[in-house]
Amino acid sequence: MATDTAVRPQRVAVFVLIGCGVLLGAAVLIYFLTRPPQMGTSERAFNTVDALYTAVRLRDAGKVSDCERRLHEYRDAGELPTDAAKSLDDIIATTRSGDWDGATGRLYEFMLAQRREGVIEHREEKPKPTTKKK
Repeated sequence: MATDTAVRPQRVAVFVLIGCGVLLGAAVLIYFLTRPPQMGTSERAFNTVDALYTAVRLRDAGKVSDCERRLHEYRDAGELPTDAAKSLDDIIATTRSGDWDGATGRLYEFMLAQRREGVIEHREEKPKPTTKKK
């Protein structure tokens, strides 16, 4: 005679599936809540973030400050979203605390997460000077 306290394999499978679903849902939620903000489509902002990465890798505080100044100009002009500017300011603060490697990693993750969707701004190219042959 079977007892009522015996665990049925079907019940175990259901609980395992529910547990996996909850874990997957939590992982997706964490991913979307912790991913870096998008910095928009400004070519100037993109190039400055690229220069910031180089400055951080070289541990050049002067160039980091120069990039910070330009990023603030782009934020004030509306070329760089406020949440992206805040994230970059936090990374710059990390360099000022002396954690250059941590800042490098965070900036790399920030850059990797960018999806430059939409109309990408391009600077107008200056015409190349013509050279005359003598």
